[in-house]
Amino acid sequence: VQLQAFGGGLVQAGGYLTLSCAPSKGSFNTYGTSWFRQAPGKEREFVATISWSHFSTDYADSVKGRFIISRDNGKNTVYLQMDGLKPEDTAVYYCAAGMYGSNPNGMTYWGKGTQVTVSS
Repeated sequence: VQLQAFGGGLVQAGGYLTLSCAPSKGSFNTYGTSWFRQAPGKEREFVATISWSHFSTDYADSVKGRFIISRDNGKNTVYLQMDGLKPEDTAVYYCAAGMYGSNPNGMTYWGKGTQVTVSS
């Protein structure tokens, strides 16, 4: 499974973006899927996760109430809807598939990141 993330860009604070993650090969419909992000000079951090059935989701405290993770297994795509963006959300965002949860060691497949930049 090779994952690709789309939808990053430059947005003003308070704005919104929706990221998409889809495999260029194979299917990840039976995997939990998570988003992580890494800002310059910082370690990679967990953002959100969704189970393969999309019945379970979890979020980092820093994004709760602002971000929503969802998936459409018919389209083989996972989304991250980001509202109320803040400059501290600026990072490269990565999607990953594997176990449901926040542990990057539980991820089997990683996509190339997409840059999100939030201007103040």
